[in-house]
Amino acid sequence: MITLALDTSTPYLTLALRWPGGELESTERIERAHAERLPGSVQALFAEAGLDFRAERLVIGSGPGSYTGVRIGASYALALARVWQAELLGVPTLCALLSRQPGLQAPALDARKENVYGALYRVEESTVTELSPPEKYTQADFAALAQDRGAELRQDAVPSGLSLIHAAGTLAQGQPQLRLSYL
Repeated sequence: MITLALDTSTPYLTLALRWPGGELESTERIERAHAERLPGSVQALFAEAGLDFRAERLVIGSGPGSYTGVRIGASYALALARVWQAELLGVPTLCALLSRQPGLQAPALDARKENVYGALYRVEESTVTELSPPEKYTQADFAALAQDRGAELRQDAVPSGLSLIHAAGTLAQGQPQLRLSYL
């Protein structure tokens, strides 16, 4: 099965492809140029992988993020899913900040005014488990929560499309109903 992941809710354009026998990802900081860069970047990723422009599954980072950024990615993914008749799964953008190393992880995104949007996850080789749902915290409170739980704090890490695919495929993170969230 060919899976395309994309996330446009952060200043990064995050893309990944996984197919039988391979995987490829691209993450580029583009600030607010998602609408201009997304279609061409997705086509270029398929070309680099040597694949036809078609996937059976799409995974989208569903936020939190800027209203415009989240909507750009969601609109593009919904359109591709309809055209390709592909499955579409939504995964919290915080999952894109998870490393693939096993353990407790506390990903967080800047929510302005000394706040973060964060959650706690247990990452294992074959599963990602949400221990606390994404919500808004003060930076200090979230750092203390991560420390108390012995979790690796991953604040403003560079997002990974392959981490989105991993989270979507391992548990109830991949939601067939797309629920978008905004900072």
